[in-house]
Amino acid sequence: MAHRYPLTLSWTGNSLDTVYNRTATLSNDQKPSIPVSSAPEYTGNPACWNPEDLLGSALATCHMLTFLALCAKAKVGVMSYEDHAEAVLDTVNKVTRITQVYLRPVIRVPRGTSMAKVVELFEKAHKYCFVANSVTCEAVMEPRVVEV
Repeated sequence: MAHRYPLTLSWTGNSLDTVYNRTATLSNDQKPSIPVSSAPEYTGNPACWNPEDLLGSALATCHMLTFLALCAKAKVGVMSYEDHAEAVLDTVNKVTRITQVYLRPVIRVPRGTSMAKVVELFEKAHKYCFVANSVTCEAVMEPRVVEV
């Protein structure tokens, strides 16, 4: 069964202005609005989320949620997860695209937890992550598992 996630992207301005407004708003009826813009390198507002940020955050969030679900199913305790993800925009063969998203979480687990099992579940999550299955860029996973 397909699920739908509608959103509204709203922009106003004049594209004929020398430096036209690149800030818009993402919204829907149930969630807070998010100001978005192009990246600063493309004359965007550095205080706003840009498409590159959002793609990286979508992959990082989906991977985390998939990983936590797998851990819950396997009865592996996770106390905290803080990812320092990074999306890489590059031009290859004259095509500019997100080429990689680095996932670098610090995963805190109870003392005595199998580190190998945590890493196994982290890597397995990539196979089941909806967003990872939807993009062509490489997901580079570099977890750090810490006992607490």
